[in-house]
Amino acid sequence: MKWDSKTYTITDKGNFGTISLVIGIIGLAASAGGYMADSEQLFFSYLTAFAFWFTLAAGGLFLTMLHHLTGATWSVVLRRVAESLMWVLPFMAIFFIPILFGMHDLYHWTHHEAVAEDALLKGKEPFLNMGFFITRLVIYFVVWTGLALILAKLSRNQDSGHSEALRLKFVRTSAPGMILFALTLTFAAFDWLMSLDPHWYSTIFGVYVFAGGICAMFSLLIVLLMGMRKQGVMDTVVTVEHYHDLGKLAFAFMIFWGYMAFSQYFLIWYGNIPEETIWFLHRWEGSWKVVTLTLVFGHFVVPFLIMITRGAKRRLGSLKLLAYWLLLMHLVDMHWLVMPTLHKHGVHIGWIDFAPVIGIGGIFFWIFWNRFASRPVVPVGDPRLDASINFVNH
Repeated sequence: MKWDSKTYTITDKGNFGTISLVIGIIGLAASAGGYMADSEQLFFSYLTAFAFWFTLAAGGLFLTMLHHLTGATWSVVLRRVAESLMWVLPFMAIFFIPILFGMHDLYHWTHHEAVAEDALLKGKEPFLNMGFFITRLVIYFVVWTGLALILAKLSRNQDSGHSEALRLKFVRTSAPGMILFALTLTFAAFDWLMSLDPHWYSTIFGVYVFAGGICAMFSLLIVLLMGMRKQGVMDTVVTVEHYHDLGKLAFAFMIFWGYMAFSQYFLIWYGNIPEETIWFLHRWEGSWKVVTLTLVFGHFVVPFLIMITRGAKRRLGSLKLLAYWLLLMHLVDMHWLVMPTLHKHGVHIGWIDFAPVIGIGGIFFWIFWNRFASRPVVPVGDPRLDASINFVNH
């Protein structure tokens, strides 16, 4: 892997993309084997993996729009990495297809006989039905794909020359785009994850999924950039100052995730309504209690105590370990959201759980890397690029 520091282009892609593609194919092949062995387990494991990787790609879109709306200088050098994560979003629509085939296994509300015998499900039928579910699914991906394509095209145009009109187009796309993103991500979380238990509901759930996904996205940025730094790519462009800010943002969204998690639990706890508390009771039975406590301490308490210090966000070795840990905790969080629907009384971990994570992840990184390495790794036409490279925290 080599890059030209004068043109900011990667001259030798290395074998990262090829290795990712091979690993992805192996993982997807193993997933197919998992379907033959236990189709119901495979669909739940696949949904967990999809939710994990989707939130990372969606995070790239969020950061790209946030960058343009705030007009931040420090994040200019990170923009192409976020845009390359965003570029994976249209392909996630393809990865959703197996979930459509597993709807009957995943979602209780797709069973017509169950809906007919359940007054609550009958009342929710105008929203929870296959036709409207697929319609919303199409709308979500049309919105995300449209935003990703428009912002990517504008970014490519900027490489040929910046103008005030182009800057305004970035902002005018991102402003309504952020509103559409918030709405579509919230309803997607309701549809794909919350409706696994159609009797339960939480108005905070969409924000909870968003907060965890954005924390994980910033963690992934740290991991990717440090991986490239080790290969000598962007090592003079992304400095300790940028890692410090990435650490601060990962820390901030980790706290936001913890706040949402506690708020959701606390409101349901003091309301003490059976149809609301049952969701948490399933996650407090048997070995699920261990996973719940792991999230409390592993996703919040311990990282909080470490990352609250300035040094932890500027020592690259410790920051990299924390980033890997937060990514792992996000995967555990997605497992915790999905799997108690299938295994209500305890955790069951098997090879089928890992196959889709590896399969989707391998293709995810292959798409990401091909996009990232195909053009300058920083927006060379952005007038704030030099200021971003020389950015210093105060």
